[in-house]
Amino acid sequence: MKTGIQEPQSAAIDQEVLEVARTAFQYARGGNAEALAALLDAGLPANLRNERGDTLLMLASYHGHVDTTRVLLEHEADPERTNDRGQTPLAGCAFKGDIAMARLLLDHGTQVDGAGPDGKTALMFAAMFDRVEMMDELLSRGAIPERRDAEKRTALDYARAMGAHRAAERLAALQQTPA
Repeated sequence: MKTGIQEPQSAAIDQEVLEVARTAFQYARGGNAEALAALLDAGLPANLRNERGDTLLMLASYHGHVDTTRVLLEHEADPERTNDRGQTPLAGCAFKGDIAMARLLLDHGTQVDGAGPDGKTALMFAAMFDRVEMMDELLSRGAIPERRDAEKRTALDYARAMGAHRAAERLAALQQTPA
């Protein structure tokens, strides 16, 4: 029975949508803030995710593209959204030691102790990889060094397990400092 409703040409539409999505992810990875802003202004969802669950914000921030990250945050990209490995954009910054990017994310409302399902915070990632300067930034923004992940480990536990001596010394000293 004919309904009078035109059937969509889904294959053609799907290919167009996929191409726009691919292009958006290339812009995020490559740091093309202006072109990505144009797509966002045209209605592209700011929290678009790829096949690994990485958002545009995750990729832009991980690759150190400050202007692109700022554009995404201004378009209400969610800085707490985790990828399929449970990592937040701030955790990626902590892993890489990108303090400028961490500051940008934190200045735009990222939770300093935000974590994925495993409970690992950015401070824990910074501690694992001996990123003491990053740890200091996170601590100055209110990160709680005693916080535990799902396996009951703290940042100090991770620093010691990974042989991150400077981080372990810094975190151990915090435990000895009177409140």
